[in-house]
Parts: sequence; C-alpha cells; structure tokens
Amino acid sequence: MSPLIVRFALVSAMFLGLLGFNPSASAATTCSATSPGTLSFGSVSLTGQTDAMVTFNVTCNTFGLSLLANAKVRMCLNIGDGVNGGGNFNPRRMLNATNDGLQFQLYTDASRTLIWGSRGNPTVPTPNGLDFDYSVPLLGGSQTLPVTLYGRVPTQTLIAGNYTNPFTTIHTSIEFHYNETLLGTANYPASCVSGGTAGTGSTFPFTVTASVPVNCRAYVTTELNFGNVPGLISANKDQISTIAMICTGRTAWNVGLNNGLNASGSIRRMRLGATGNYVNYELYRETGRTNRWGTVIGTDTVPGTGTGTEQTLTVFGRVPATQAAAAGNYSDTITVTITY
Repeated sequence: MSPLIVRFALVSAMFLGLLGFNPSASAATTCSATSPGTLSFGSVSLTGQTDAMVTFNVTCNTFGLSLLANAKVRMCLNIGDGVNGGGNFNPRRMLNATNDGLQFQLYTDASRTLIWGSRGNPTVPTPNGLDFDYSVPLLGGSQTLPVTLYGRVPTQTLIAGNYTNPFTTIHTSIEFHYNETLLGTANYPASCVSGGTAGTGSTFPFTVTASVPVNCRAYVTTELNFGNVPGLISANKDQISTIAMICTGRTAWNVGLNNGLNASGSIRRMRLGATGNYVNYELYRETGRTNRWGTVIGTDTVPGTGTGTEQTLTVFGRVPATQAAAAGNYSDTITVTITY
C-alpha cells in the first residue's frame, strides 16, 4: 500500500502547482533617446527659406521576467520653446549676441507641415508620437526607432549675426506608458500618459543654430539725366538719381562713386560720342551740392547701416555754368562701389 500513497501525493502536488501558475507580467520597461546634438541651418538664404534636419534614435528595453512574449509602448516626444524662445512657439525664435531674433520652426514631417510641439501647450499642443511593438525573449528585448527633426527658417527680414536656441532638459521630455504580456500579444496603452504602466520620463536636449552674414545685394540705380540745354550752358543744371540696395540688418556699409570713364584728373566729364568734346559735371552727397561724392572711405563716401529692407541713396548731380559745348548727346559711366 505504501507505493500507492506516494504516487497519489505526487499527482496532487503537480495539480496544485498548475492551479497556482500566474501569467501576469512584471518586467521593467525603460525608454531613452540619444541626443540629436545640433540642428544647424548654417548660413541662411538671404532671399528664401532655409531647411535643415537631424536624426537621432529612441530605444525601449524590457527585461526582468522570463517567458515575457511581447511589449508595447506608446510614447510622446515633447519640445518646448527653448532657452531663447521667450514663449514663442509659432514661429519659434533664435537670438544673436545683440538679442535680435531669427524666426524658425521645428516639424515632425519632411514636408514641414506638422509643427513639433508639446502635450498641453496651448499654441502647439502636438508632440511627436511613437509606438513600439517588440518581442521579449528570455534575456530581454528592445526596439530602436530613428526619429528625424525637421527645421525651417522662413523668408524674413534678416539681421546679421550668429543665432542659437538651446533646447535643454527642461525644454524637451519623453513621456510613455507600456503594456507587457506573457505568452501572448500585449495591447497598446490608451496614450503616452494613460493606460498600462507609466514609464520613467527622460529628455533629449539639442541646440538649434544659424548664421546671417553681413551682405548687401539687389542693387538698382536710376539714370542721371540732365535733360536738354539749348546753346550755351549759362546756369547750373541740377538733377538727381538714386541707388537702391538691400543689406542685412547691422551690416555697416560705405558707398563710393568713381570719377567715370572720361575724367580729367578729379574733374568728371561727359563725352560726345568718340569726339574730343566734353561737358564737365559733378556728383554730390547732399542737396546743397557742396560735398563731392568720391571713393575714399571716411572722407567722401556715404556710410550707413543695413536694415534688412531696401535703402535708397540720392545722388545729387550738377552741370556747372558756364560751358559752351557742341550740340549732341553727352554721356559718362560711373562705377558704384559698395564696401561692407
């Protein structure tokens, strides 16, 4: 009889062990990102938009329980306004050393239509959302997803300088919730902040940079036309022309005018075709026509500072009396030099 009692006891122990088996999961899931580093726009376009992008990785790991079959994670990556943002989200801004602002924006998509924001932000409430789904064998499992941060500096009035906006640990955050299951497939949590189990948050700091060069461009001049003078030039003949240009803000510039193609020493002259006939004239920096306009910086050029918008200078011309010239059309060509 003893052998029968022993076998019955062993069967009972096995039966009780099966009834006590619990298929619930209790593994730890952690998620973190590599730093994006720097989103650099380099030297921005002076006439159009400038785009840039940087890619980094986000990884989730699950470990701590044997036989765990599957883990699902729902994540939000949040980006705020940055150290130099000043509460500006749409558009965001960078600052230079003199606290001039440069507008830019961050996006989640390559077409740059979906602004990358942060959960709960009243202006840009949409973070970048990620879903992870991976198997977890005996020694643990993980999944890594690449994430691209897209940026754009739009067309705007530009001020020269080097611009930056650091997005530190208080301006970026990762929020996630996760579900795990044994011997099956887990369901996704309801969102990155509800359902399943809350994960420990982290950050992904980075810096946005750009530069605006000192520059002058878009030069436009008008003809200085003294009109018709019948016979003897018996009185001063005055006319004006203009020089227009666009220089980036804070760009210091000087505009000089040379003596033309037909000068005799420092006397400017217009010439009648290929003949030896000339008419003297002069160019001045002010309406009183006492300060000659030349090419020596600090002496007879016109200085100024760029504003980022078009600036127009007036050239004050004079054909002085008294001159007797042969009839015909007289002309000269002046070279404008802009130094910045």
